[in-house]
Amino acid sequence: MQGSPIGQLGWIQTDCHDPERLGLFWGAVFGVEVEDRIGDPPQYVNLASATLNGPRVCFQRVPEPKAAKNRLHFDVAVDDVDAATARIQDLGGRRVPHDDYHESGYSWRLMEDPEGNEFCLIYERK
Repeated sequence: MQGSPIGQLGWIQTDCHDPERLGLFWGAVFGVEVEDRIGDPPQYVNLASATLNGPRVCFQRVPEPKAAKNRLHFDVAVDDVDAATARIQDLGGRRVPHDDYHESGYSWRLMEDPEGNEFCLIYERK
């Protein structure tokens, strides 16, 4: 039984060393603009929502580096995984040196953003 919600998902924060760089990277991946920057230099960089009333992806400056595998990551749906991989690499991201995964009707390629945060490109296997 579901009751009334406690709240709604508004922001997805990513801790990082350089919020400006990651904001520009992910803005290009999702096709959205940086909506606002807080602080000088920016401590927070917030992207516009990619969907109507959807959550905003945001980046928050922290002093410590990434230390382990992400517990939460983005799955990015793409039509052409090789073209998407090339564009992401042009933006400063990297392909993780591993074969693509194919399981339960899904295919995905493991990637990293410029600070090493893992994410997946999800695509239909042809």
